[in-house]
Amino acid sequence: MDSRRLILAACGAAALLAGAGPARADAIDGNWCSPDGRQSMTIDGPRILTPGGARITGLYDRHAFAYQVPAPEPDAGAPVSMTLVNDNTLFLTVGNGPQQTWKRCSRTIS
Repeated sequence: MDSRRLILAACGAAALLAGAGPARADAIDGNWCSPDGRQSMTIDGPRILTPGGARITGLYDRHAFAYQVPAPEPDAGAPVSMTLVNDNTLFLTVGNGPQQTWKRCSRTIS
């Protein structure tokens, strides 16, 4: 299975495991902060500024996003899947790790 299909499969699996129904929020685009506030990322269509600072392209859907962690970031090579829950919340999973709940950042990320 190629990496693109693996990422899409992981994104779908994460949504099912999360029990998430259809997202009712506008779009996943924007600035997001980790639960502890130490990490952030920005999604702009298919482009993402990852928590590790890489600017890469991922698989974009208005209410979901997936990408493969680039080297040399922690968990390099692992699939990351995100599903928008509402305007200010998304579920994020890295590989087989636990589901994380990220919130929209109140500050601007550059």
